[in-house]
Amino acid sequence: MNIKNPLLVPWMVLLLVALPLSAALAQSQQLTIETDDGKQTVLSKSEIESLPRVKVTTPDHDSHDPGSRGHDNPVTFEGVTLKAVLEKAGVEFGHSLRGKRLASCLLVEAADDYRVVFALPEIDSEFTDKQIVLAFLQNGKPLDAKAGPYRIVIPDEKRMARWVRQVTKLKIVNAQ
Repeated sequence: MNIKNPLLVPWMVLLLVALPLSAALAQSQQLTIETDDGKQTVLSKSEIESLPRVKVTTPDHDSHDPGSRGHDNPVTFEGVTLKAVLEKAGVEFGHSLRGKRLASCLLVEAADDYRVVFALPEIDSEFTDKQIVLAFLQNGKPLDAKAGPYRIVIPDEKRMARWVRQVTKLKIVNAQ
């Protein structure tokens, strides 16, 4: 290859490196939802962020300050309800959640293979007032690499064991 302008070489190299990195970043910000019949839906960051937003304020459970119990520094998370994300992928709630479907649960998977389970009625507003949020902002800023791009936040739970960081997949599983 004969390049007449040597200044183009660094730009070409940068482009060759940046394109795969931007594709990897876009893929890391996608969320896969799998229904109980095996149908997979992949939602992009923009599709998730276009859903109705919710804000919740919680104590700072992640505080590393030994003198603080988190109540001094509340944290605001912004995102969308987990129910809205699942409905976007075709999961039905409300009156269709009865009989054998009550034995279905949601398996939340993280990038580090951490997994937690929610019974579907825990997510349905016709069964509970509990709010489960798929957060992407903390105090108005995108979640850091340790927690994001998506994190489950459940303000009313006493322990944070189901506050999954780096959520990558939501899968409906039949427990029967």
